[in-house]
Amino acid sequence: MDKPLIGGQAVIEGVMMRGFGKVATAVREADGNITVQVNPVTSISDRFPILKLPFIRGSVILFESLILGIKSLSFSAQAAGEEDEQLSDGELAGTIIFALALACVLFIAIPTGAAKFLHSITEDPFYLNLAEGFLRLIIFFAYIFAISKLKDIQRVFQYHGAEHKTIFCYEADEPLTVENVKKFPRLHPRCGTAFLLIVMIVSIFVFAFLGWPDLWLRILSRIILLPVVAGISYEIIRFAGRSKNSFVRLAIMPGLWLQYLTTREPDDSMIEVAIKSVNAIQD
Repeated sequence: MDKPLIGGQAVIEGVMMRGFGKVATAVREADGNITVQVNPVTSISDRFPILKLPFIRGSVILFESLILGIKSLSFSAQAAGEEDEQLSDGELAGTIIFALALACVLFIAIPTGAAKFLHSITEDPFYLNLAEGFLRLIIFFAYIFAISKLKDIQRVFQYHGAEHKTIFCYEADEPLTVENVKKFPRLHPRCGTAFLLIVMIVSIFVFAFLGWPDLWLRILSRIILLPVVAGISYEIIRFAGRSKNSFVRLAIMPGLWLQYLTTREPDDSMIEVAIKSVNAIQD
């Protein structure tokens, strides 16, 4: 596939797409109309080309995607009639800090703190770090499973499915029509869900050799090494998204299976929204 890569995410009653130097968020309003917000998007890596290097670009893209995602969620909430106004810059910063802090508590502090109860079984730092990694995976799966049962989230997951199907149709270079999009699968190898799973797995191998210092040092070391983990994970999922190798396809299957929880089959109206979003970044 030689076409420029595009990516996106599901938002409230809509889909955000990024590509061609733009970010577009299409949302189905309460009256049934589709509103589209299109903005130019630049990356800090355009000013500092070193940030485009492999194993560095992953953390940059991840952080920028977090900012764009929260902005798109704010716009979609307003357009769908669930919020009166979009987030201010201060509120956006506060939301990002809160999201990062919550992620650190759930996926770093809790698993590494809970692993201390395994001291009665082993004192070997290597095995304690492995146990911490598997606890992190369990928490991650439990979190995904829990939110997948929420009714409002299930609707977002339908838009997530519409996003994937539309990207597949774009990558196949077929006209973006509802009928064409419907025939593509909803599981995509470059999905953010698959990326997060790879992050969890890569972190097990990266953290396994760090020893077992005091709790605060363990938490700090994992936070400091997050850009390394994100960089490795991004290169893996980028390669997997383009590869046709059967071994690579087999290796990414767990990430695809997990998308059975985070995506749902969309209806035609949701696909229409996703198509609007992709068309907007290509215009």
